Amino acid sequence: MKFRLRDKEPPEINLIPFIDVLLVILIFLMLSTTYNRFTEMQIQLPMADAQAMQERPLEIVVAVDAAGQFTINRIRFAGTDALSLSAALQIAAKESSEPLLVIHADANARHQSVITLMDAARRAGLQRISFTAQRPSPTTP
Repeated sequence: MKFRLRDKEPPEINLIPFIDVLLVILIFLMLSTTYNRFTEMQIQLPMADAQAMQERPLEIVVAVDAAGQFTINRIRFAGTDALSLSAALQIAAKESSEPLLVIHADANARHQSVITLMDAARRAGLQRISFTAQRPSPTTP
C-alpha cells in the first residue's frame, strides 16, 4: 500500500476578521474619549484698574409678609395702598439720589401685594429695584 502524501500547506492566519475587530474597537474608543483640549475654553479675563467701590448705594429694604403687610427698613408700615406706601418710600429715599429698592417677598405673599409695592416705587421715582431669593434647603423636595 502506498499512501500518497500530500504537500502540507503551512497554516495561515486570516487577518481580515482581526482587522475588523480592531477597527470597531478603535471607532468605539474614538467616540467615547473626551478631549480636554476642546472642552476647556482658554479665556483671559480683563483686569480692572479702578478703585473698589467705597460706598454702597442706599438700600431701602421692604419686606412683604404672607398677610400683605409691609415693613420698610425694619419699621412696620400700617398702610397697604400704593399712595401711602409711595409717600413712605419717598421719605426713606430722601437721603440718596439713586437708592436701591430691595424687595423681600414671602413665598406665600399675594402677587398683588408685590405689584402694589412696585407701583408705589414707580410713583416715588425709584428706578432701581431688586428682588431677593433663597435657595431651597437640601431636605426640601
